[in-house]
Amino acid sequence: MSELIFDIETVPDVELCREVLHLPAELSTEEVMTALRVEQGVTANKVWAPLACHQVVAISLVFAQGDTVKITSLGEEHSSEQELIEKFFAGIEHYQPMLVSWNGSGFDLPVLQYRALKHGVVSEHYWDVGETDSRYRYNNYLNRYHYRHFDLMDVLSGYQQRAAMKLDTIAKMLKLPGKMSIDGSQVFATYLQGGITKIRDYCELDVLNTYLIFLRLQYCRGKFTKNAYQQRMDALKQKLQSEPHKAHWQAFLAEWESLSSPMEVAVSF
Repeated sequence: MSELIFDIETVPDVELCREVLHLPAELSTEEVMTALRVEQGVTANKVWAPLACHQVVAISLVFAQGDTVKITSLGEEHSSEQELIEKFFAGIEHYQPMLVSWNGSGFDLPVLQYRALKHGVVSEHYWDVGETDSRYRYNNYLNRYHYRHFDLMDVLSGYQQRAAMKLDTIAKMLKLPGKMSIDGSQVFATYLQGGITKIRDYCELDVLNTYLIFLRLQYCRGKFTKNAYQQRMDALKQKLQSEPHKAHWQAFLAEWESLSSPMEVAVSF
């Protein structure tokens, strides 16, 4: 089965937030955000919204089939939310991959599901729990304990919220680059300033960290031999090296290589 490692970036759907909170139409975006902070009880430097009120502005992927790896952000900078979501679910329909995420069960997939509902995006395989294809009865995208969607944060924390760690923390523990530019709290301000390219680049770096954590966990689970694990990492490095014009890829690669020497994994046979 191919693997689709994914991450999304979102901003508040200001118009929907305005409707949900019954706010006057003349309120500015910042005033709507202030009302959201009050309603959610969060501090002034944070912006949060109900999951259905998150507008998807970027979806980045690592698509892996054995040693072949592709890194991309869906659509273009000007693509609509509907187009991004349609492309995401079209990939699931075509490849039926294992989805891999960090906190995808708690955030990314619920947001994508709500916003797919908003736009009427069809994905038969994603929603199938065995009614159409019996193979999905005991391994589907929706059941929490199935591995067709592999939420790394959930699995590593033993499905205990109090044990959940941030992606950046685990990346740093494994001598991976982790967060290198903006972080999630800065996405909305960056979006309002027209920085969609910066957001897409940031999202791609998150999926690179997620993919490398996934590879390590699969090795620890006995799914890869030591050689297969190293081959996967080498394939990713080669992919990053193959596009020197992508500055954020090269920065990630340089940081990754500076943090650790060629990995030696202790293996018992």
